[in-house]
Amino acid sequence: MQYFVVMIDYGRRGREAIVDPEITRREVVSRVTSGEYQNISFIHEIAENSVEDVTEAILAEAALPQIPPEDVDLQATRMDHARDLRKHERT
Repeated sequence: MQYFVVMIDYGRRGREAIVDPEITRREVVSRVTSGEYQNISFIHEIAENSVEDVTEAILAEAALPQIPPEDVDLQATRMDHARDLRKHERT
């Protein structure tokens, strides 16, 4: 049997461990990405008789992709903004 334990830290209000044997790694990553799981203390993967801390790996999977600045077309962005402004002009 394999399952994940996600420990959420609520500060002064305490902590909550979310344990659901039905949840998959993909679902944990999805919930972290969507913001459903915030203020995560740790994520442990329990498999058979072993426990592995997978916090860093799951947070890395859930991270938004970084777009290098040279890939951003600033001229197109300015033109889109100008077009949007023209849409709201009174004629």
